[in-house]
Amino acid sequence: MFTAISYNHFPTALPNGALIQLQGIQLNIYTFNIAINCCCHLNQAHFGFSLLVSLFKRGYIPDATTFTTLINGLILEDKTPEAVELFKKLIRTREIELDVVMYRTIVNGLCRTGNTIRDRMVDDAVKLFTEMDENGIFPDVVTYNSLIHGLCNFGRWDEATEMLREMLDSGIALNIRTFNVFVDALTKERKAKEAEGVLEVMIHRGVDPNVVTYNTLMDGYCLQGHMDEAIRVFNTMVDRGFHPDVVSYNILINGYCKKMKIDEAMHLFQEMPRRGLKPSTETFNAILQGLFQLGRCGAAQEIFNEMQTVGIIPDSQTYGILLDGLCKNGHISEALSLF
Repeated sequence: MFTAISYNHFPTALPNGALIQLQGIQLNIYTFNIAINCCCHLNQAHFGFSLLVSLFKRGYIPDATTFTTLINGLILEDKTPEAVELFKKLIRTREIELDVVMYRTIVNGLCRTGNTIRDRMVDDAVKLFTEMDENGIFPDVVTYNSLIHGLCNFGRWDEATEMLREMLDSGIALNIRTFNVFVDALTKERKAKEAEGVLEVMIHRGVDPNVVTYNTLMDGYCLQGHMDEAIRVFNTMVDRGFHPDVVSYNILINGYCKKMKIDEAMHLFQEMPRRGLKPSTETFNAILQGLFQLGRCGAAQEIFNEMQTVGIIPDSQTYGILLDGLCKNGHISEALSLF
């Protein structure tokens, strides 16, 4: 069972658990927790709750891990309100002793991005964060990161900055995730220069940026149409010994295509195999979009054929780009045939 879970083969692990039961081997709380975790990672939290009932029937007492796993399962299925209700019930009944892992799990669920309802959920997360201190549970770097991420996503910079100061005052070391949250939030606000300032701060503090950091920063410059700056960040990343990934190239290719600079995009597209990278569906979609914008339908058809030749499966966006491009360039009969 352990081997299956180690490789995220959750569907394999559950039948093994059933087999153990059939062979008469005594199950314990750890076995149940593993099985519940499998259910939750398969987006079948309801089966996890069924196992919880079975656990009670066998006379076992669920622990913090059991409920944290179920709460996380509900969050994974985007059922955060149900997760919050379960968490509040545990507080009311005091069935188990709450720990930092459970708190940070629910805080993370509340801080996930979304609409106005989610904004109110961030308020709830802040309240829970305050309760942690009142209950003598000290938040860790993961809890802070989740809350800062939620605050940044809704432009609540003052609160996020205050949270950052609190981390420093508490002696909690900022990690790569902390800085990446700020870089991501700033780039979404079209503040790429400020985001690059955060990158310099993290290097000064001895926290090494990663490919995600640089990709996020490049994406920020591309959103603003500053392709020279995006390329500069790309070259800096390479000079510092980092290997660009498919996402790195997709960001730049998409940026060039939006600026109608298809030759530069094609140069990067052709460079990918030389770096040992295989273009993805998103890569081909960006190139197709750029070619159609310039009216180069023949070249777009060649790229589409190449896409299929190398085994990249077109998605609905690919066909949407093809139909739209053909229609806008006057190839109505071809668009109808493709449809």
